[in-house]
Amino acid sequence: MAQSRLEKIGTIFSRVEGLVKANAMKMEDRPIWYDLYVAFPPKLEPRYDRKAPDIQIKKIFYAEDITRAKFHKQFKQYETINLADIKRKTQTQHFLEIYHDLKAQNPLDEEKLYETAVEMLATNRSEQPNIHNPIEDNHDNLKTSILADFEGSLENRKEHDRIKKVNIQKLFSE
Repeated sequence: MAQSRLEKIGTIFSRVEGLVKANAMKMEDRPIWYDLYVAFPPKLEPRYDRKAPDIQIKKIFYAEDITRAKFHKQFKQYETINLADIKRKTQTQHFLEIYHDLKAQNPLDEEKLYETAVEMLATNRSEQPNIHNPIEDNHDNLKTSILADFEGSLENRKEHDRIKKVNIQKLFSE
């Protein structure tokens, strides 16, 4: 063995480098990251015994994070969200749109603004029932997806059956 297997002694790079130098690992079998590490070595070697830098981590908050957190605390989200579907907005996105529109129109007290936005969201939901019915929407999408898969499978099967019905004796007799 080229070096110790103990993780506290050396780095993964030094161990792989030792294996390559000792011909225990062929150069073409080296990991993908090896050449990148050689070309761009880190400023400080990532060793087990190196002390972590004492830097203060910056807190990153957006202006709407407090409002969003308050909304999620009051109204639990039980809807399933399809991240690939960019057409349909979540209940939170609808709420934040209403909230920002109200804030742009007249900057009220934050608490009053929040309550007004919640009330407007409730009225919008009662007027347009398809906004907050994710289970039904998801069920319809699932039905169409399953139906499309089934129809595609039937087409493939028909094509496969058509190919299977070829009479080989007829082909060679002609």
